[in-house]
Amino acid sequence: MIDTPASSLTMRPAWADIDLNALRHNLQVLRERAGSRRVLAILKANAYGHGLTRIAQALGDVDAIGVARVDEALELRKAGITRPIVLLEGFFDAKQIPVLAVSHIQPVLHTKHQVGQLLRTPDLPEPMRVWLKVDTGMHRLGLNAEDAERIYHALDQSPLVTGHPVLMSHFACADEPDHELNGRQIALFEDIKQALPYATTSFANSAALFADLAADDDWVRPGVALYGISPFPQQTGTDLNLQAVMKLQASIISIRKIRAGESVGYGASWTASNDTWIGIVAIGYGDGYPRHAPHGTPVWINGQEYPLVGRVAMDMITVELGPNMSAQLGDTAQLWGPDLPVEKVAEKVGTIPYELLCNVARRVNLDYLNE
Repeated sequence: MIDTPASSLTMRPAWADIDLNALRHNLQVLRERAGSRRVLAILKANAYGHGLTRIAQALGDVDAIGVARVDEALELRKAGITRPIVLLEGFFDAKQIPVLAVSHIQPVLHTKHQVGQLLRTPDLPEPMRVWLKVDTGMHRLGLNAEDAERIYHALDQSPLVTGHPVLMSHFACADEPDHELNGRQIALFEDIKQALPYATTSFANSAALFADLAADDDWVRPGVALYGISPFPQQTGTDLNLQAVMKLQASIISIRKIRAGESVGYGASWTASNDTWIGIVAIGYGDGYPRHAPHGTPVWINGQEYPLVGRVAMDMITVELGPNMSAQLGDTAQLWGPDLPVEKVAEKVGTIPYELLCNVARRVNLDYLNE
């Protein structure tokens, strides 16, 4: 066992560096892809784990911000964010409508029930901008296509609504650009647009933007690509000229020798086949690292990958450092980031990068670089 006094080392439990220059670089790449289209930056789920308010502040020239929940939108307003905010799931209760109006938050209306609640609202403090979502094949949120024109006109003519509503839909398979459903969705959306030629429109998320789907709409809605992550399987952000914004890290807090035949961790699920060294890293499922990560999940230490071994615990993981171990107590392990793409970790774990990023726990300190 390595017995260096902890007092002589700089060690930390899990933290994440958030590189705001990388974020700005990604926004520039997305703007170049978007051309003349406006950018609605998606910051839901605490900006995909990157910190809602600080990310919003760093995106100073973005056209609008999209969030899922009312409390996220109000948090941004409280922090002094004045740019347009779009509420992607709309309001959940009619009592929220006046709050949204006075806070200049733009709800997405996706059910007849929401539309009716808005049009029946008495004494709205001021008219509000709204977005109208139509279901073209995702079959999750959105009005039926046959109702879109009538309801759009009702909103457009209401004194409670200012400006033309933005007409939007959502791809089900944009991460598979050749999927036949994409073409059907685009054709249906085009039919609706022809009936409403003065409506501004939005369809493209990150994947659709890079796949050149719905290229003639007015707004794009990048989410995961903002943070340097590819929306496509078998690709990383680097393939799209994107830079990872988050670098999730933790310190090695113990190093010990393990002999052949000895097991490690809960359930003795991994047994050393030869004499080797292991490092204990101060991160676990309590920090959002995936509990079901299998043996062999890569961890980056001092310029190379090492395999995770044993079960992920609440506060710790175990990494095999090999028989010729060169790591030291206090060294930093990178769980994902610029050197170890989160896409690669997600594939090994059997999930998607979105989940790994969004699951980063609040107890993980976020250190913002290049402010």
